[in-house]
Amino acid sequence: MSREDVPATVRELAKKLAEPRPMRRGSVSTRFMKCGRKECRCQHDPEARHGPYNSLTRAERGKTRSRYLTAEQATLALRQIEAGQEFRKQMEAYWQACEKWGDAQLEAPEAASQEAAKKGGSKGRSPRRSSPRSKHS
Repeated sequence: MSREDVPATVRELAKKLAEPRPMRRGSVSTRFMKCGRKECRCQHDPEARHGPYNSLTRAERGKTRSRYLTAEQATLALRQIEAGQEFRKQMEAYWQACEKWGDAQLEAPEAASQEAAKKGGSKGRSPRRSSPRSKHS
C-alpha cells in the first residue's frame, strides 16, 4: 500500500496521534481531613480540618492507586489528564476515519466482482472424476 492510498484525513489524524506528550489517566482531588489526635479541633470543627491535601487516583489492574501531590504537581497532573482525554478523542476520530476507509475498500471489491460476473466470472465446481466408494467394501 502506498502513501497515496491512505486518505488525507487518516494521515492527518495519525500525525496528531504520533506527537509525543505527557498524559495520564485518573483524577485529581483536594481534601481536608481529620487527624488521629482526639484532642485536636479538627475532630469536632469541620472548618479546622487539615489540608488541603491533593491526591492523584487511578485504577490500575483492577485496583485503585492513589498518591499525594503538591499543589504544583496537582496542577501539572490536571494538564496531563486533560491531554489524555484529548488523546482519547483523537484516537476515536482516528478509528472512525480508518473504519470509513475500510468500508470504502469493502465496497470496491463488490463492484469488481459484479463486473467479473458480467464477463463470465468464475466457473462452478469441476465434476467428480471417479465414483464414490461403497461403504460396504
